[in-house]
Order: sequence, then C-alpha cells, then structure tokens
Amino acid sequence: MAARDTHSGPPRRLLTLRSRQALLTAHIMMSVGLLGDSAGFAAVALRLSTTTDPVARLALLETLNMFSLRFGIPLSVGALVSGIALGMGTRWGVFRYPWVVAKLLLIASVMLVGGVVIGPAENMMLHGSVDASARLIAGASYDVLALGVATGLSVFKPGRSWRSAGAPQKSAT
Repeated sequence: MAARDTHSGPPRRLLTLRSRQALLTAHIMMSVGLLGDSAGFAAVALRLSTTTDPVARLALLETLNMFSLRFGIPLSVGALVSGIALGMGTRWGVFRYPWVVAKLLLIASVMLVGGVVIGPAENMMLHGSVDASARLIAGASYDVLALGVATGLSVFKPGRSWRSAGAPQKSAT
C-alpha cells in the first residue's frame, strides 16, 4: 500500500494573492512573448532561406539576431525565473506535478536549442561561412512547438501530483 499524503489543510502559500497575480501576469506575458518571438524568428528565417540578395540577407540576419538577443534571451530567462518563483510560492510547487516539471523541461530545452542550434547557426551565417538557414528554421520550429505544448500544459494541467499518483483511489460506492 502506498503512503498517503498526510497534509490535511490547504498548502502553505508564500505569495500573497496580489503578488501571485502580479507574478502570474508577468510569467504569462513573458511566456507568450517568447512564443511570439519564436514564431517571428521562424518567419524571418523562412524568408531568409528564400532570399539571394546579399543586402536583404544581411538585414534579415540582423533582424534574427535582434529577435535572439533583445527578446529571446531575456524572455526565456524571465519565463523560467517567474515560473520557478510561481512554483515555489504557490500550491503547484516546482516538482510536485508532472505538468509543471514538463513545462520546466520544455523551457530549458528551448534555451538549450537557442544556445546549441540557433546561436551557432546565426554566427555561421553572419560570418558568411555556411548557409545555416535550415538550422535556424528547425530550431525556431522546435521552439514554437515546445512553447505551444507548454502553453497547453498551463491551460489543461493534466495529471495528478506525484504524491497522489501512488495513493489508492477512493471508490465511488
């Protein structure tokens, strides 16, 4: 028989209602902003892949670089930090629910793709060494997909907490 959660009262919350609402608003804004940034990046990367004009290619590369450095990095760090703060200050926790852990892993993977795929591909193209537009498109497409899944997890919140997953279910009799 699995151990039951002996915590009977409401979970302890570290944030007041107002501070939780403010942090949640900031988290949603940064997360949705990052999704928009990734979608815009993908669109510009697609346009870059079809352009042969060197002046236009340079302008598109500079735009991609702006998407990455001015928006992508600050928004991804902000979404990660605000998400962890929300988890620590609310009943959801950081590692209590599988969907929260999945969101944490998804934002970490978006940051990893940015550093391992998108950043190096941008540098290769800015220095003219190789056409890495396919890597830019693939990285941005992954980011849009991962952030879309994270958004869905936020809305649907699937699954029980890790604690209650092993607890026996009450019968409906």
